[in-house]
Amino acid sequence: MAYGDKNLVPKVEIEAVQTVTTVKQTDPRQTRRVLATDPIDLGIFRRCLNIVVYYKVVEEDSGWIAAGWIKESLGRVLADQPILSGRLRGTSSEDIGELEIMSNDSGVRLIEAKIPITLSQFLDHQLKEASEESEAQLVFWNDVDDQNPQFSPLFYLQVTNFECGGYSIGISCNLLLADILFKENFFQKWANVHKDIVSKSNSPKNPVFYFPNLKNGGCKTADIPNSSGKIKNNDHTVIFKITDENLCSLDKELEKKLILAHVEEVEREVGSKMASKFPVYLRESSNKIKIEYCTKNIDHDQQLELINKSTHEVSRGSWDDLGASEVDFGQGNKPDRVTYWIGSISDDGVVVAIPSTSGLNIIVSVPT
Repeated sequence: MAYGDKNLVPKVEIEAVQTVTTVKQTDPRQTRRVLATDPIDLGIFRRCLNIVVYYKVVEEDSGWIAAGWIKESLGRVLADQPILSGRLRGTSSEDIGELEIMSNDSGVRLIEAKIPITLSQFLDHQLKEASEESEAQLVFWNDVDDQNPQFSPLFYLQVTNFECGGYSIGISCNLLLADILFKENFFQKWANVHKDIVSKSNSPKNPVFYFPNLKNGGCKTADIPNSSGKIKNNDHTVIFKITDENLCSLDKELEKKLILAHVEEVEREVGSKMASKFPVYLRESSNKIKIEYCTKNIDHDQQLELINKSTHEVSRGSWDDLGASEVDFGQGNKPDRVTYWIGSISDDGVVVAIPSTSGLNIIVSVPT
């Protein structure tokens, strides 16, 4: 496909699909309860957090080299966060809609790809056209099989090589696990492990899993299912950081009112509305997450009164709090650009609430 047409970007060509497993067996197994009265209707099998990190070309670095070392470094990081490589499954509980994520060491997916365009051309196109479809190619995601969820990964990583030698790292993580990326300083820990492996004096110049040395011919993109193209949207996302030591003692109804108050704030800001009923992901503990619908049935005056009477402090957070914009995997190559979005198959909007040691982080994603 020629790049001459400003509305078109060449298609990504997938070269390899691998599985990255933890370097040691998880014992005891970790589990996370997932409480959802209607998992399919709530969309828990299809919603994910997407992150794309762009790196310019530097000497002795490329996406092929980065991907080779990532297979080693990510395996070590997964040993500390094995739930990321787990799978969803049903439970023996009699509670309706209860599932669990089991850290069964099945691994995450690593995709290596290339695209026949330079990084600068691609970013220039994004700046001018704001094409959701073209950027969605840089992440890989398959919806969880709602009939057999135990076979579906919940975390994907795609390394895409541009013609100039620059590359991108695209991450897709099911929203059921996205809080780990916020709370556990995931990216910085991963980068430290990665650089430690690469910097060892006895490490070879190229990693063992260096694809150009192993290439037997690329995969046909059409043969590999990928749902990512359906889930890049124009949602406007705002992150609220609420500080209050007493938040943990809030009753559930007051907690919902607090969430609704901040949803309305974002709606006024962007001039768009959430659906009258939208899903809320609430991480209740490290091993329990609850997903339920929240209905907008509180009037405007009540919401203002709640905010005015509250004792908590509210500040705006940002996606940069994840730390991805500062992560380099060696050679001092800091990201040139980082983008984030919540992949969704509906225009309802979504809220993710993540408790912290000092209060609560509320991520509000409103369709625009």
